[in-house]
Amino acid sequence: MLNLPNSITLFRIFLVIIYTIALAWDGQVSPHINEVTGYWFQPISMTACVALWAFVVAAITDFFDGYLARKYNLVTSFGKLIDPLADKILVSAAFIYLSAAGICPFWVSILIIFREFLVTGLRQLAVAQGVVIAADRLGKWKTTAQLTYCIACMAQLAYGGNLFEPLRSLSIGAGGFWFREIALWLSVILTLWSGANYCIQSRHLLKG
Repeated sequence: MLNLPNSITLFRIFLVIIYTIALAWDGQVSPHINEVTGYWFQPISMTACVALWAFVVAAITDFFDGYLARKYNLVTSFGKLIDPLADKILVSAAFIYLSAAGICPFWVSILIIFREFLVTGLRQLAVAQGVVIAADRLGKWKTTAQLTYCIACMAQLAYGGNLFEPLRSLSIGAGGFWFREIALWLSVILTLWSGANYCIQSRHLLKG
């Protein structure tokens, strides 16, 4: 029987389906994402708005499933495997779309997805040898940076210039784009760092 943390993790995967359907329904990126068309909270694309909030809820559940599992001693081998997998599905879906939309550089998405496949392969190798590799703290920081970047990009697609207009009026950079760029490069650095860390820690598995 699934416990609550594992159920939340599976719900996150379901939200990825909602996110993908919403973006597929939208069909294209709005050409007015940099224009101010109304109040800051007024969406310029309802389907992108649905995708954004499905993604935000999914990102929030990433915190709660792990927190509940640790607090109530509900950590399971299934949870250790499915939780990082759900993160990978969520992040990969977002980066693939953002690259297709011309927002995220393709090489960044390829790097991030390659790292996820690499770590998944190492986990499968570990399982075959009776070892479970759980997500470490560095991997969690990496995921947080990636989710932050994706949310910032999706917010622009959903609300366009409306969302960042208050920042422009305060003369804080070019709207919210400076924040997005910082999150992007932080994601790249942590992706490389955590990927290398997993490889170093798992090198003994290759010998067995």
